[in-house]
Amino acid sequence: MTKFEFEAIGTHWVIDIDKELSSEEESSLLRKIRGRIAEFDFAYSRFRDDSIVSKMSREAGEFTLPRDADKMITLYKEMYDTTEGLVTPLIGQVLVDSGYDANYSLVPKTLSKPPLWDEVIEWKNPTLNLKIPALLDFGAGGKGYLIDLISEILEENRVHSYCVDAGGDMKQKGAKALKVGLEHPNDSEMVIGTIELKNESLCGSAGNRRKWADFHHIISPETLSSPKEILAVWVLAKTTLLADLLTTGLFFTPAEKLLKHFEFEYMIVKPDLSFDKSENFNVELFIQ
Repeated sequence: MTKFEFEAIGTHWVIDIDKELSSEEESSLLRKIRGRIAEFDFAYSRFRDDSIVSKMSREAGEFTLPRDADKMITLYKEMYDTTEGLVTPLIGQVLVDSGYDANYSLVPKTLSKPPLWDEVIEWKNPTLNLKIPALLDFGAGGKGYLIDLISEILEENRVHSYCVDAGGDMKQKGAKALKVGLEHPNDSEMVIGTIELKNESLCGSAGNRRKWADFHHIISPETLSSPKEILAVWVLAKTTLLADLLTTGLFFTPAEKLLKHFEFEYMIVKPDLSFDKSENFNVELFIQ
C-alpha cells in the first residue's frame, strides 16, 4: 500500500494506492498530482487574484482553459439546461455578495440574479469567450472534475487499484469494494449509514458544513436563497464530476427529471431525517 495525504484547494486529500511504489515512483507520481492541482487552482479558483477566473471577473474576451476543460464545461452546460439554469457557473457574484467571498467575510450584501449562460458564455474548446466580465464559480463540479483528473494520472502511471478521496468526495477503482461511512448531516462525529463503493464515484453535499446568516454554500440563482427543504444529498455515478454536479442539481430539480438525462443513484435526506433514495443506492442506514 502507498498513501498520499495532503491539503489542497481548501480540503483534505487522501490517495490510497493498492500496491507498493518505489521512492522514485512515489516522488514522480506525487509531483504530477501536485502539478495538476496547481494548474487547476490557477485556472478555476475564485479565491486567488491571479487566477484565470478572477481575470474573467475584471475583463471580457477570450480565455484559454486547461487542455481537458471541455468535459467539465460541456457537462456544466448540460446540467444548466436540464435544471433550467439553477446549476450555473455564473453564480459566483451571488456567492460573493452573500458573504462567501475570498476573505470569507460571511457578511451578506444585496444580491442580484446572475445573467443567463448565452448572454455571457461562448465555449469552443479550449477557448471560453466571455461577452461581459463575470465571476464564474465552478464549486458545484470542480472538485469532482479534479478527482477524475487525478485518477487519470494514476491510471497513466500504471496504478489501477486506488481510492482518491478529497474531503469525502471520492473515486474508487479495484477488485474489492470499499465500505464508506456517510457523515450525519447534524453531527460530523457520527455516520448516518454506510455504503459499499466499487469502481464508481461518490459525492455528498449538505448545508451544515458552510453555513452563515441565512445561507449555506448552495444558493438558488432564481430565489437568491439557500434551499432549506433538503438537509443532505449523496450521489453515486461513474464519474466524480457528474456525481459532484448532481449533488447540487438535486437541491433544485426532482431526481425523476435528472434521471431522464443522467445515469446515477442517489439518496436525499430531509430536515426531519426522513429520506428518499433510488432503488440501487444500497445503503445500510442507521436511522429509520
